[in-house]
Amino acid sequence: MNPEERLVDLGLHLPGAPKPMATYVPTVRTGSLVFVAGQGPWLDGARGITGKVGAEVTVEQAQDAARDCCLNGLAALKQEVGELDAIVRFVKLTVFVASAPGFGDQPVVANGASELLEQLFGAAGRHARAAVGVAELPFNIPVEIDFVAEVGPGSG
Repeated sequence: MNPEERLVDLGLHLPGAPKPMATYVPTVRTGSLVFVAGQGPWLDGARGITGKVGAEVTVEQAQDAARDCCLNGLAALKQEVGELDAIVRFVKLTVFVASAPGFGDQPVVANGASELLEQLFGAAGRHARAAVGVAELPFNIPVEIDFVAEVGPGSG
């Protein structure tokens, strides 16, 4: 079963690739690596939850937001390489969590994205990761992610 079929099995769908909200490109490819720019949790342009995790946003809501950020990143990646099957492995995931004072469960929030990648790609979805608490994120979103993926030759 390919990653997109697994998405359907999970009751999820790949959104349209998000358009940049400032002056940058969604992906940069160098050799076999694709760097995916920071992605927020708004699927298909629909505004999602806002606020700080540990205050207005629960850990569970933030995990869902991390998953949605990941879906947006996968959509940008697919636009770059053609098919998700072209992904050899995920190398690095960085998760930024807008955190209320005293909140320290950023790694638990990040699991919302990490677990999705492993469900979709198996061992190739396992990655190095950083989960970072920050004071603010653009548009008051609770979570933003970026990642690096290795793709096969001839993809895209």
